[in-house]
Amino acid sequence: MNAPETVTLIRSRKVERLVAGVPTSDGAGVKLTRVLTQPLQRRLDPFLMLDAFGSESASDYIAGFPPHPHRGFETITYMLTGRMRHRDSAGHEGLIEDGGVQWMSAARGVIHSEMPEQTEGRMEGFQLWLNLPGATKMADPWYRDIPSAGVPSFVTDAGVTVRVIAGESHGHAGAMQRPDTEPLYLDVHLPAGSRFEQAIPPGHNAFIYVYRGEVAIGGDQEGVGERRMAILANDAAADGIAVQACKDARLIIVAGKPLGEPIVQYGPFVMNTREEIEATLQEFRDGRFEAMAGSLPG
Repeated sequence: MNAPETVTLIRSRKVERLVAGVPTSDGAGVKLTRVLTQPLQRRLDPFLMLDAFGSESASDYIAGFPPHPHRGFETITYMLTGRMRHRDSAGHEGLIEDGGVQWMSAARGVIHSEMPEQTEGRMEGFQLWLNLPGATKMADPWYRDIPSAGVPSFVTDAGVTVRVIAGESHGHAGAMQRPDTEPLYLDVHLPAGSRFEQAIPPGHNAFIYVYRGEVAIGGDQEGVGERRMAILANDAAADGIAVQACKDARLIIVAGKPLGEPIVQYGPFVMNTREEIEATLQEFRDGRFEAMAGSLPG
């Protein structure tokens, strides 16, 4: 493993606001916390949604997410712990396990299912929705299964472990690189008292979500506690984020280049205009939607 490059920031972003998330359920009754909700989509463009899920109780997750449609964006599922089977109408299938990632571009349309392959034990992870530009919303759908070993990682001199799901960190390219939105997606584990700095272009929208422990951002005295999202202020003079662990902590850092396009969402469909949404709904009702990609495997 190559040693990480040293990053020294001129100025760290600050916390603009904290978000607690909304307990809800989705799929066939899977309990989760919706952290990035629809009212935050414009502020955090190009990201549309972040769900955090985690439970030891099989009744909270066992029903899974039976076949359902998507159009106009990408889904990124990052599994911290557990096993989930993906199948879709484009003929893709994969099993996501501890530390693995599933990256799916629904694009012009796909019907997929995500079903647990465990009946006991903890299931924990995140699903992030990444918008597509209008020019590629009607492209062909695709899917990539990334096992844990396929996610690049490194350890800093301070003992901070960083997994690079997308983008680039300290000279390490992530498992995924995407044009247009240029997403950064890191899973960062910090020992108590350690510090980590990450470069982020000033024009990109960014947030963190702390799923263990507590951290301070940019020298702030007030910490960001467990199960809290911190939206990072857009500051033309800031070139990244400095994170200090108040105690042992784990968090994800997410950033991306905003598309600056209209966002019109109706459930699992995200387009640029109301007319495009209405056309999508009509295609789905007529059965033409599924025919675009084929039949869902049994």
